[in-house]
Amino acid sequence: MSRRPFVRLVSGTRWYFGHPRYLRYMSREVTCIFIGAFALLLLRAVERLSAGQAAYASFLAAIAGPWSALGLSLVVIFALHNAVSWFNVTPKALPVQIGEGFLPGGFIVAAHYAAWILVSLAVLLFAGVL
Repeated sequence: MSRRPFVRLVSGTRWYFGHPRYLRYMSREVTCIFIGAFALLLLRAVERLSAGQAAYASFLAAIAGPWSALGLSLVVIFALHNAVSWFNVTPKALPVQIGEGFLPGGFIVAAHYAAWILVSLAVLLFAGVL
């Protein structure tokens, strides 16, 4: 009789399709790639802005197009998905204990959404949109 332990084979690329929880996790992780690419684009914009007005104008001309608009729209959708999914996971990652019990998760999620709205309004106010 063999004493070798049983080793379950797991696919290296499709393991997250086996359970909805894993799929939600991977969707949140994949969105970070696009958000990181957008952060690099913003860094490039700041670098071109520091190089002068002509360099920044050429950068804006380079990203002015339907493909850029589609890509930026995709980034906004992924950023919203990432934020919403992380806010909904927050009560499990950050339980707030009050006395012997814990604050209900709905209050924690609502507080995060309220802070998100307030910060968004402050940014819009600072940018002169409001």
